[in-house]
Amino acid sequence: MEKIIIFDTTLRDGEQAPGASLEPKEKLEIARVLVRLGVDVIEAGFPISSPGDFASVKQIATEIKGATICGLARAIKADIDAAAKAIKPAKSGRIHVFLATSPIHMKYKLKKAEDEILRLAIESVKYAKRFMSDIEFSPEDASRTNKEFLYKVVEAVIDAGATTVNIPDTVGYAYPAEYGRLIAGIKENVPNINKAVISVHCHDDLGLSVANSLAAIRNGARQVECTINGIGERAGNASMEEIVMAIKTRKDLFPGIATSINTPEICKVSRLVSKLTSFVVAPNKAVVGSNAFRHESGIHQDGVLKKRTTYEIMRPADVGFFESNLVLGKHSGRHAFSRRLHDLGFRLNEKELNEAFVRFKNLADKKKQVFDEDLLSIVEQEFKEFKEIWRLDNFSVHSGTNIIPQATVVLRRAGKTYEGTSPGDGPVDACYRAIDKITKIKGELLDYSIQSVTRGKDALGEVSVKVRLNKKEISGRSATTDIVEASVKAYLSAINKFLSHKGNSATLSL
Repeated sequence: MEKIIIFDTTLRDGEQAPGASLEPKEKLEIARVLVRLGVDVIEAGFPISSPGDFASVKQIATEIKGATICGLARAIKADIDAAAKAIKPAKSGRIHVFLATSPIHMKYKLKKAEDEILRLAIESVKYAKRFMSDIEFSPEDASRTNKEFLYKVVEAVIDAGATTVNIPDTVGYAYPAEYGRLIAGIKENVPNINKAVISVHCHDDLGLSVANSLAAIRNGARQVECTINGIGERAGNASMEEIVMAIKTRKDLFPGIATSINTPEICKVSRLVSKLTSFVVAPNKAVVGSNAFRHESGIHQDGVLKKRTTYEIMRPADVGFFESNLVLGKHSGRHAFSRRLHDLGFRLNEKELNEAFVRFKNLADKKKQVFDEDLLSIVEQEFKEFKEIWRLDNFSVHSGTNIIPQATVVLRRAGKTYEGTSPGDGPVDACYRAIDKITKIKGELLDYSIQSVTRGKDALGEVSVKVRLNKKEISGRSATTDIVEASVKAYLSAINKFLSHKGNSATLSL
């Protein structure tokens, strides 16, 4: 079998999606589950972008084994130095250098001519090669680059030492047949192409990222860059789970081709990434959506009961789409709780496990059954690394028909309590205004969403917010059985993140 290398960029390009900021500990946990999933390369971040991203990439490179750890860099020595230093602890490391090559990018963004771009590409690869042997080069916006110039750049960087050449469809402009011909053209017109792996990195602006990636594979690409749930800049990246399952399901179109992905782990990883990024997976999302294996039509139900393959081309178990038979409740013990977390892919130390178990018991007192989604909400609190500067002590809300809602909020900071009262357009708005009075921080609410974590009247309500604080967009989330309380805690988590972390992170896209 010929292997397709799965290059996961959830922690780099995926995190660049607006509102998807992850804490270092959250990134580390995602990296761990990506290894268990069978990902070959993990692009851990863009080290030069901020001290926090550098530290996170270095931590992943130090602690994660079983996958190549990659750091992104522009064709600038300082970027390459930062990437090399961050990746150095990895048992298997890679530097990923990129430089735009399309006419529109060269003219308006870089203001450089073709000969200068070619020189910079060669020099950057040679410089990166000083630090490690595994070097990837990406001619950014390759799908809109003049083909003859693209061939020249690819040949030159391979001669300079690039072991992987990535052909990005940076703005999701390409059409599958067209993109497939582009990859075939590179194989036919670059004399030394057999010395490097052809990779593809497709964006989903026209909804074609997965189709383009699959077309590229059929034309000779042997590495695919993708993200869990397809998250990423703008409309997102190619979805890893869709690419992997398309290859596995349509073996007639991909004969002799396979990936190393352990597909029954897909749903676990999808749910974890969704939870930690606060990006809800659409019910109709292919492979991992909640409706992916549900059948409501009587004709469909009858067909599936008679022969599953009448309406299901994949088995739910193939992607881990099933519920545990182990039901947790208030009488469940620590061992059952710990085992279920292990089955979900979590690895907590003794202190973290004890704290999570206490929260589980508190929740179990309010609910008859605790589901996997509840456990994800419980455990995610262990990944928060920002300081809880302001903590909710208590709140009360007076609201109803034909009255102006009013909230009183009591917060605790450094052992002291502070109280604020404010009217508002609704109970949540009143609480937020009261918090602003106490903290002396005026937050502009950009986005607010609430969803039921599980089914039933006693389900957790999970609130996700995006708040602009001093020109920075900060996300926050919380889940409790009281949706107003969850709203207050989500807003406070955004404020605490803002107060704990300083400095902006640069974001760049391939």
